[in-house]
Amino acid sequence: MTTSDPEFLTTRQGRKIAYRRTGGAGPVVVFLHGLRSDMEGTKALHLEQWARDTGRAFLRFDCSGHGLSGGTFEEGCIGDWAQDAAEVLAELTEGPLVLVGSSMGGWLSLLMARAMPERMAGLVTIAAAPDFTEDGFWAGFTDAQKAALETDGQVALPSDYGDPLIVTRRMIEDGRDRLVLRTPLPLPFPTRFLQGTADLDVDMSVALRLLDHAEGDDMRLTLVKGADHRFSEPSDLALIASTVEEVIAAGDAA
Repeated sequence: MTTSDPEFLTTRQGRKIAYRRTGGAGPVVVFLHGLRSDMEGTKALHLEQWARDTGRAFLRFDCSGHGLSGGTFEEGCIGDWAQDAAEVLAELTEGPLVLVGSSMGGWLSLLMARAMPERMAGLVTIAAAPDFTEDGFWAGFTDAQKAALETDGQVALPSDYGDPLIVTRRMIEDGRDRLVLRTPLPLPFPTRFLQGTADLDVDMSVALRLLDHAEGDDMRLTLVKGADHRFSEPSDLALIASTVEEVIAAGDAA
């Protein structure tokens, strides 16, 4: 864990977003965390150390309802977290960006790439989970769970990561307005998707679907045999950093 106090940004929506920023050369590398994760995870900290070692600008932050940011998780949805990301990028960064999105952060980074393509110098996703509210949660619900979502406004799902995961009706309905695999998804910059074959949370088929659906001239999917959803073994972390370096170099050469 980082011992220094984080800084905070208050968004136009009034949400208090915690972040940590490292100065250095551009493009700015920005880490976007996963669902019920935060900016203090192994991958974010490894990238921050890499940025310091290589003199690169780096930013990590907690979406609202996550980590040290304000709000509660149950009140949030993909649209809120995408707003948080957009505000952070607009207010705390300048110039070209390389986004590194983990799981839900992969979905958010794709939304950011669609919203601000002019700022994108590259994209790296790790076990990206685009459209998971629809293709994961809703598609996997039983009829009883779907009924409970309508009557109670939420469903509690068992989780391997601690307390039950609360999925709200708002999260499902809002997610349908943010889907990226149903409409064209141009990614006209160096793009790398990383995916473990032993991921029990995001199946390999999601990565293959994303690769097939997205449009771009410099796009690659790397499958890592035996890697799980955390993607945090030393070799996984080294691959993340080297992939970010590859994307930056490809952008510089373009």
